[in-house]
Amino acid sequence: MTTVLFVTSEVHPLVKTGGLADVSGSLPPALRALGHDVRLVLPAYPQVLARCERSLTLIKLIDLPGVATPVRVLEGVLPDTGVPLYLIDCPTYFDRLGGIYGDGTGDWPDNPQRFALFSRAVVALSQGWPGLGWKPEVVHCNDWQTGLIPALLSLEEHHPKTVFTLHNLSYQGVFPWGTFVELGLPMALWSMDGLEFYGRMSFIKGGLAYADLLTTVSPTYAREIRTPVFGYGLEGLIEARADRLVGILNGANYAHWDPISDPHLSCRYSSTDLSGKATNKTALQRRFGLPVRPKVALLGFIGRMVEQKGIDLVLAALPDLLQHPVQVVVLGAGEQVFEEGLKSLVASFPTQVAVQIGYDEDLAHLIEAGADAFLMPSRFEPCGLNQLYSLRYGTLPVVRRTGGLADTVVDATPENLASGRATGFVFGAATPVGLTGALMRALHLYYNDYSTWQRMMAVAMAADYGWDKSARSYADIYQRALDKRVDI
Repeated sequence: MTTVLFVTSEVHPLVKTGGLADVSGSLPPALRALGHDVRLVLPAYPQVLARCERSLTLIKLIDLPGVATPVRVLEGVLPDTGVPLYLIDCPTYFDRLGGIYGDGTGDWPDNPQRFALFSRAVVALSQGWPGLGWKPEVVHCNDWQTGLIPALLSLEEHHPKTVFTLHNLSYQGVFPWGTFVELGLPMALWSMDGLEFYGRMSFIKGGLAYADLLTTVSPTYAREIRTPVFGYGLEGLIEARADRLVGILNGANYAHWDPISDPHLSCRYSSTDLSGKATNKTALQRRFGLPVRPKVALLGFIGRMVEQKGIDLVLAALPDLLQHPVQVVVLGAGEQVFEEGLKSLVASFPTQVAVQIGYDEDLAHLIEAGADAFLMPSRFEPCGLNQLYSLRYGTLPVVRRTGGLADTVVDATPENLASGRATGFVFGAATPVGLTGALMRALHLYYNDYSTWQRMMAVAMAADYGWDKSARSYADIYQRALDKRVDI
């Protein structure tokens, strides 16, 4: 059994902005199921306190730079999991209206101060203290908000091993040199081998440079970030530490995402009885106000409306695609130009396109269940979760060959169809032509060989991307760190 402090800036179901929250809410329980003593720590945002308030206990007051009053460390339990939870409670930095990283106008300007304080609190927690009765052997950090922790721990004489997971390298936490000075960080950390990044300081570089072992969320992404295209200026450092880097696929939480038991659906179904999928398709068409056409291919898209997710490719490909019998439903929010572009398509094709701006959990589940195919043409996708959900729901993914999408979706080539391995439609170039080609292949199969389409659905639904396998891989990483077998 390994004792692990899992450090995150968000966790489902308490607070979520993206896939990090899903991982943080699923991996620790999966590790505990394997017998490991894993505990979570995150900031005490207002929404977290509101959800956990009745179960929280004050266990420590600690004095930290940057705040005049002691920071409270609260203890509770992550709902419905039994995973112990520590909250770093500093109202000066975390008790505010808006998002956890910013408001509608941009990031909080004091984010470096907020997450430096959080990091210092985690360092104190990881050292143990009288009365706590617990000290981690491994501190598992996630993304730039926790990048200072491996750096700060490296300066401690006796410290736990550190693992740093990259969920998305495009978010790096880079700030001016003056911020480094203002935070009062040790000068020993300021060098080209440390936090310095082209004259500025980089939080994420702290994790990359100082952690004992590095992971990212898919094998393909682990290779991609070693190249200039995906490395964002850090590819040299990552290449230098490639012997300590491994890609571990995220898992899907089938307790929440499985058509056999999903409470959000109009009708539950399985791979042996797909009749309920047709019922959900009808419900989805009605929910969006589209004509109920059971035999027309229905495509779904859920995600942020930004170029990374390929929404611009979708907008460029749809006018030609909509000349064919097809319907498209979209759920998400993002850049105004893309939101307005989708609204314009709705106006031009009101019986074929429907859009809801924002996010709705019930509707997301219904889209996964009711659509025939799922659009995920990301320019890059470290792992991706929706394609995993789509596979389980028999909603064949249309994806670009990148990151975790390449690792989880098997293209419907003639060879893969003949061998019974195909689970979706994959394209290469991040262009409207590339996406259109994959979509036309999908429509051709849907309308001309539906029995093969149904066999693909069965293969997709049988694929197992649950957390158990991924959790075992992380457990092996922890053991490697403890055994000082750092080379992967």
